[in-house]
Amino acid sequence: MTNSIERTLDLNAPIERVWQALADYKEFGTWFQLRLHGPFQAGKVTTGEVTSSCHHGLPFWMRPETIEQPNRFSFVWPMDETISPDDPDLQSKVTLVEFTLTAKGPGTRMTLRESGFDKLPDNKGINVFRNNEGGWNAQMENIKSHVE
Repeated sequence: MTNSIERTLDLNAPIERVWQALADYKEFGTWFQLRLHGPFQAGKVTTGEVTSSCHHGLPFWMRPETIEQPNRFSFVWPMDETISPDDPDLQSKVTLVEFTLTAKGPGTRMTLRESGFDKLPDNKGINVFRNNEGGWNAQMENIKSHVE
């Protein structure tokens, strides 16, 4: 099984605008289709609910790991909505999502990398990878529409 999903997207928006869409919890929630309950802080869990029609109302949480304006934003999130951020075996049930931004002329190159699928339980890792791979295709379109 592949251990990471990677996507690169060139956006017709300045790096500051793309950073705002990633690092501001309200903007992130808008394009990612979430209702988040509070701002992002490194090492602190942010909770919310999914607002997309296919998963509306499902609980959501993420824990930002790195917030380095305006170039790097990363977080861990669970392999499914049943995992609690207080789970004693959490490290084997989360993946790491990293966004890296670089200025490219008047626009921005955004690189997404989600990794850690190899540490998920064997019966879950492949399914989570496949679901997230398709999900990231949609989310890349969502952020593009949001910032351009």
